[in-house]
Amino acid sequence: MAEIEVPQFFLCPISLEIMEDPVALNSGITYDRASIERWIFSSSGDHTCPVTKQHLTDLSLTPNVTLRSVIQSWCTQNDVQRLPTPKSPVTKSQILKILREAKSPEMQIRCLKKLKSISRDNESNKRCMEMVGVAEFLASLINSISMELLCLSKETQDSFDLIQAREEAFSILFTLQLSEKSLGFLSNSDFIGSIVNSMKNGSFESRACSIMLLNQILEVTDPDPSLFIVLHPEFFVEIARVLKDQISPKASKSALKVLMFTLPWGRNRIKAAESGTVHILIELLLDSPEKRACEMMLAVLDLLCQCAEGRAELLKHGAGLAIVSKKILRVSKVASEKAVKILHSISRFSSTPGVVQEMLQMGVANKLCLAVHVDSGSKTQERSWEMLKMHYKSWKNSPCLQHNHPISMFSS
Repeated sequence: MAEIEVPQFFLCPISLEIMEDPVALNSGITYDRASIERWIFSSSGDHTCPVTKQHLTDLSLTPNVTLRSVIQSWCTQNDVQRLPTPKSPVTKSQILKILREAKSPEMQIRCLKKLKSISRDNESNKRCMEMVGVAEFLASLINSISMELLCLSKETQDSFDLIQAREEAFSILFTLQLSEKSLGFLSNSDFIGSIVNSMKNGSFESRACSIMLLNQILEVTDPDPSLFIVLHPEFFVEIARVLKDQISPKASKSALKVLMFTLPWGRNRIKAAESGTVHILIELLLDSPEKRACEMMLAVLDLLCQCAEGRAELLKHGAGLAIVSKKILRVSKVASEKAVKILHSISRFSSTPGVVQEMLQMGVANKLCLAVHVDSGSKTQERSWEMLKMHYKSWKNSPCLQHNHPISMFSS
């Protein structure tokens, strides 16, 4: 059977596949809706026509009904699977009607499920929902539900319904991939408190959506530092639990990014250390995570080891020094730099005779010798030299030091 030749004008200029839902830009060029929406509405959206490079002052997409009919007829005539007629994008009036209905407790879950379904259809629906204030409505609803749940002394059917409604709302907010302006609206203490509450009582999916949404807020907005100086210890307990439960790789990376953002503020390093975060990170590092995750875990440990409580927690774990040392020169330059910084903090501020001896037994001295010789970065080499000199009297009889470095190299 001869191969069927697809007319060129049936193909989307972006995906080069037959268009399922052809739409035209004001530049006159037709694209498949899914492809052009990704082009325009992604976080790094490009407001130019991909073909003509013309700047788009109007981002509206006009359905090319005639072309869609021609494509569908051609599919039928050539025994090609007929493309389904796409759903029409939602209108502002339809969304506003759902929001009005959602104010009724009896209709809430049903309306939220409807909004969730609409948000998953296409990018146009997401932008329409954002424009009519869905993000603000959901944030207000989530905060209200969190307050109600705090007032309930025991679990009831009402509390289960409230938790379900909150989970649906968080899922929609995350799915919308909100703009910087909308995310900025969510950057307040009440909403962050609701996120913590959701991570405490929610399902795995809800907890994942909550932490990933929080990461979105921190990544694209410039939140008030005072929000993070007064974070409750429970905040770090719940983030540690997300890491421990390993809900998903994306949720774990979001949790690590949130920690990297919040730890430098106030007493957050101490709060996180006391929440068990150090122990959890060491256990995760023992499982040999992929490169980027390993770098992030070491970066968080580096921040935590800048306080006495964090260093104490690392030394308390039997594998703490060993796993940090093991990551030097085995993952990446970034990982080596962070691992050496952690050991440097231990050496400068927590190096009791017992700790210094344990570092030798765990192979730390050997790794530092290697780091000095290998191109591991000037800062890493400098810190490695400093530690070798600092503990030379305790480590001078070590075979690795005697073999790699004559005594004269440390005598100055």
